Amino acid sequence: MGKITGFLEIDRNERKYAPVAERLKHYREFVIPLSEKDTRDQAARCMNCGIPYCHGTGSVAPGTPGCPVNNQIPDFNDLVYQGNWEEASRNLHSTNNFPEFTGRICPAPCEASCTLNIDDNPVTIKTIECAIVDRAWDNGWLKPEVAPAKTGKKVAIVGSGPAGLAAAQQLARAGHDVHVYEKFAKAGGLLRYGIPDFKMEKHIIDRRVAQMEAEGVTFHYGVHIGGTLQGAIDPRELLNQYDAVALTGGAEAGRDLPIPGRDLDGIHFAMDFLPQQNRRVSSEPLGDVKDILAGGKHVVVIGGGDTGSDCIGTSLRQGAKSVTQLEIMPSPPEHENKGVTWPNWPLKMRTSSSQAEGAIREYAVLTQKFSGVDGKVQKLHCVKVDDKFKPIAGTEFELEAQLVLLAMGFVHPVHEGMLKTLGVDLDQRGNVRANMADYKTSLPNVFSAGDMRRGQSLVVWAIREGRLCARAIDQYLMGTTTLPR
Repeated sequence: MGKITGFLEIDRNERKYAPVAERLKHYREFVIPLSEKDTRDQAARCMNCGIPYCHGTGSVAPGTPGCPVNNQIPDFNDLVYQGNWEEASRNLHSTNNFPEFTGRICPAPCEASCTLNIDDNPVTIKTIECAIVDRAWDNGWLKPEVAPAKTGKKVAIVGSGPAGLAAAQQLARAGHDVHVYEKFAKAGGLLRYGIPDFKMEKHIIDRRVAQMEAEGVTFHYGVHIGGTLQGAIDPRELLNQYDAVALTGGAEAGRDLPIPGRDLDGIHFAMDFLPQQNRRVSSEPLGDVKDILAGGKHVVVIGGGDTGSDCIGTSLRQGAKSVTQLEIMPSPPEHENKGVTWPNWPLKMRTSSSQAEGAIREYAVLTQKFSGVDGKVQKLHCVKVDDKFKPIAGTEFELEAQLVLLAMGFVHPVHEGMLKTLGVDLDQRGNVRANMADYKTSLPNVFSAGDMRRGQSLVVWAIREGRLCARAIDQYLMGTTTLPR
């Protein structure tokens, strides 16, 4: 359990960030890792609780305590404290295919459910997780795990985000011939084209893809499944070519803001803005799209979540004059009531690294219309709202903006193309209908996992669903499975 009295003797010590003025000059990661001694000290604080809520419950519901992939957190904390880093890596990878992703961009529900969080001093689980996997890569411990025998079964994975990658890796290690179809030039989904490089550099993805290729996974890039683009593949052909098909695309239909002036130039979805900068950083061509840049502009980001924060950090690095973030929800409390919320994920005021770089945050604000000059947006016309989101008379105000980024979340996967052609059933929210027992869609050999099935969610939920979907597919193809839950 680490050190028996560690939680009493050692204070929480989290990773630090490089100074704002320094990190705004580049798109590299700016989190400063702890030293080995400091990391082991933090692991020593783990209490090995009788009921370790940090493990996660394995529940199907989001928002339940702890880690969705059920990481064995007290176990790897103890191994780190003892200095047994290689065994800690084996333990961590037994439940999570990509801890370098979650160790960088997961919001860490495990820390919220840590018993020490009752006193606002949870174990630095996310930091320890990232340190384990980074050390594993640095020491060459993460070798390709090639299946000892092939099954002769072929599986197609459509979409190479974290759910698709997790499913593909698990199925390849079970001996199946796995083919991943990705419409973009590189693998990773939102990890590559949505998450900015300053939060996760893309070589982190590339080395996992190389490992998976060595394990026998075949990637097909620039291939659209469904749709009318030249070279697009009819998804029904996959049903004939493969023994099973997994639909693991994202929930890419962004929530729009259909108000007067929406058609003005300069108003864009976040996911039209963010991928452009990621492509610039990696020297990937933008194609024939118009540049969306924040330099020299007053920027307004509508939406208070992680995607909005990513827009803030990117806009500031591009040289925006100012960035204002609007959220229709009321300002959350500075501190949660532990007796009510713990060990669940609490609603409380959080400030992301990007928000701390200089954004103005406004809560309980509704944008009523946009106005502009010569077809270009110049102003937002806003009003304060009450707790029922009703406008409050007399609180109207205007904001200057030459760039408006819509970051209000995603409603469901894109229906046109693949999903309509296949004719899979959708649930009432517009996601692909498949339960968490067998991940089967309404078609007999078609499965679905990740955001395409559950809706917009966390990377850690995508990894868990990808793993469980792989297990279900293996069970379907072979009649039995040894893949872990």
